[in-house]
Amino acid sequence: MSTDSTASKRIALHDKHVALGAKMVPFAGFDMPLQYAGLAPEHHAVRNSVGMFDVSHMGEFGVKGKDAEALVAWICSNNISKVVDMQAQYNCMPNDEGGIVDDLIVYRWNSTEYTLVVNAGNIAKDWDWIMKQKEAKGFDCEIEDQSDDVSLLAVQGPNAIKVLQKLTDVDLDAIQFYHFAAGDLGGSTDVIISNTGYTGSGGFELYVWNKDASMVWDAVMEAGKEFDIIPCGLAARDTLRLEKGYCLYGNDIDNTTSPIEAGLGWITKFAEPFNNQAYHKNLKENGVSRKLVGFEMVERGIPRQHYVLVDAEGNTIGEVTSGTQSPSLDKAIGMGYVKPEYAAADSEFFVQIRNKTVKAKTTKLPFL
Repeated sequence: MSTDSTASKRIALHDKHVALGAKMVPFAGFDMPLQYAGLAPEHHAVRNSVGMFDVSHMGEFGVKGKDAEALVAWICSNNISKVVDMQAQYNCMPNDEGGIVDDLIVYRWNSTEYTLVVNAGNIAKDWDWIMKQKEAKGFDCEIEDQSDDVSLLAVQGPNAIKVLQKLTDVDLDAIQFYHFAAGDLGGSTDVIISNTGYTGSGGFELYVWNKDASMVWDAVMEAGKEFDIIPCGLAARDTLRLEKGYCLYGNDIDNTTSPIEAGLGWITKFAEPFNNQAYHKNLKENGVSRKLVGFEMVERGIPRQHYVLVDAEGNTIGEVTSGTQSPSLDKAIGMGYVKPEYAAADSEFFVQIRNKTVKAKTTKLPFL
């Protein structure tokens, strides 16, 4: 997980995180909590019970109007027409060069209103891209950048639903995976409650107006005491998502990677036209020159982004995109692009870690 050192914006609950003892770091243009009690206890809290993340650095765009659905369908690779009201869908936005502008979640309120949730480091780039597409195709709709007004709290883990149900009259059991509702929660009368997350342990993401964020945070922490809820930072979010094989933009996918190469064919559908569709269809039909795979270390060593992958003769076969010591599995795991012949499970190759060549093998995703 990379950080950046440019001047950072502050999220609404910045001072609360500092008071809680968070280690704050610059990430994607924001000053963000990296960890509180530590990576391992935060990771295990989410896997085994419940933890809460402030991921308010994420961006939110509202799309409204007659051509809202047409615009969203054009910029996104997945089948937008399959999404029903109050459903969410994971997506990517293909660029003109064969790569990905961003990965995002599309929320459908109705056929004329959508919310797009984008990565923090891509807010300005995504806005420019979407506006360019809107103008080029003449779509009749309005787009609003709500990123600076909305906080996003991710309450994750098997006990998240028990914690949050105390705070709302909305029946959380009735919200299916990748669906959402709007209602009261934790004292706020206007919360989007989304059955989504980036941890693979279940839970909900809460979109709240900044003015209500502190109140909702405190209410969740109080309601979660009986389940030993703790605040969690970006370090644990990264190990949790990596164990599940979820892509991180800037690491595993970027403006040079096709979703077909990245194992995201399941969100790249060809029934409806989208930008640069022919390029990706050709890759799907005729094959790719590299594939994103999961791997585990056979010998001792932790893979990190940009480490080179080689065969037994020392020939370069790929590159690490993400790597960590898995707290749940207690072994080193990673993701990276390799030549297709090394993509099959149990294929052996080597990671160049400093001056050593360390054995690894491909494994099926998710790791856990």
